Amino acid sequence: MSEIKKVGILGSGIMGSGLAEVAARAGYDVVVRSRSQASADAMVASIDKGFAKAIERGKSTEEERAAVLGRIQATDHLGAVADCDLVIESVVEDLAVKKALFAELEQIVKPSGILATNTSTLPVVEMAMVTQRPDQVCGIHFFNPAPMMKLVEVVRPITASDDTIATAMAFAANCGKDGVEVKDRAGFIVNALLFPYLNNAVRMWEVGTASMESIDTAMKGGCNFPMGPFALLDLVGLDTSLAILDALYAEFADPNYAAVPTLRRMVAAGHLGRKTKRGFYTY
Repeated sequence: MSEIKKVGILGSGIMGSGLAEVAARAGYDVVVRSRSQASADAMVASIDKGFAKAIERGKSTEEERAAVLGRIQATDHLGAVADCDLVIESVVEDLAVKKALFAELEQIVKPSGILATNTSTLPVVEMAMVTQRPDQVCGIHFFNPAPMMKLVEVVRPITASDDTIATAMAFAANCGKDGVEVKDRAGFIVNALLFPYLNNAVRMWEVGTASMESIDTAMKGGCNFPMGPFALLDLVGLDTSLAILDALYAEFADPNYAAVPTLRRMVAAGHLGRKTKRGFYTY
């Protein structure tokens, strides 16, 4: 397996912040790149704020806080990831954007570097094929919030080498996660099973079977889920959820993946869930 010492994270949103914290906690040197220095610095500040709360609750120490933050470099310069052994992109869930980014990374990251995507649904092979190192490209899909969620889906496109996949699995394990290897098919394991359920919950509400609150309560109490489908959609983001459903439907043409009209209209209205303070619920 290739040895990973330095990790690049592209994107300073919720997932990018979580990935940076997880990797730094695992002892890796981390470079986080955002489109602006202000947003990169804000990401580090959010990690620091999380540590402050954990220290107040007795779940962390000042020494751990200093060690983790000391391993994170925040920048707006893409060239800062050039010497990283592993680069994980976590930018907008748009294939064209991701392919353009991978083409840039091919020119910047050292030849031995592994390029990975945190996509939840999109075809990894299409990103691999815009590079000259398709054998060194894979999916490393963390779940939100990354510091808390134990699962990582390691996605093997048909172009990936055994060394790349083994290295990605080892990275997940070193981060304290349970890595599962999965083929490069839309939705991988979790989202391919989860999103028909979420979509059908909205459909059930549309036809008046029960209220949102009743459906959420039923799925928590009846299935022992930590949250109901509407609360989960708001947490994931309705725009992200719609993009995942569209990608699943494009690949499989299964009616269960055809996004219900309400979801599409809410995204058009900018009601995206927790991140906009309004989705199925108001925050």
